[in-house]
Amino acid sequence: MARERRAIRRIESAAARQVTFSKRRRGLFKKAEELAVLCDADVALIVFSSTGKLSQFASSSMNEIIDKYTTHSKNLGKPDQQPSIDLNLEHSKYSSLNEQLAEASLQLRQMRGEELEGLSVEELQRMEKNLEAGLQRVLCTKDRQFMEEISELQQKVTND
Repeated sequence: MARERRAIRRIESAAARQVTFSKRRRGLFKKAEELAVLCDADVALIVFSSTGKLSQFASSSMNEIIDKYTTHSKNLGKPDQQPSIDLNLEHSKYSSLNEQLAEASLQLRQMRGEELEGLSVEELQRMEKNLEAGLQRVLCTKDRQFMEEISELQQKVTND
């Protein structure tokens, strides 16, 4: 018993159209999941119903897949230059980490008292407060360790 072939055209009955939409959407999502699992592919599927309701499926992070798509579509216009999407993402991460490293290095040099010329009075005061708070923590830790060592020595003396 073969199923009757359905003509591909708009279904006039709203109820039948909604039922068909739901069934086919589930089937489409199932196929998208199978493609992602079987082929280790990144799959993103976005469907809006006729009422505007959003349905989506992503095999990993939807944002990451959209970023890959955006990067890839930008590179399509450049016939001689098509670096891989992964390479572009890695370069982006590298650039971000490089900027963070440069910022942290500058902050460290400034905490040492170097490269302070471009800072405003407010920034210098904030840095001074941070340094004083850090110095206070160092002094407290040092005092605590001294007290622990003194206690240990006193216990050794009383035990001997």
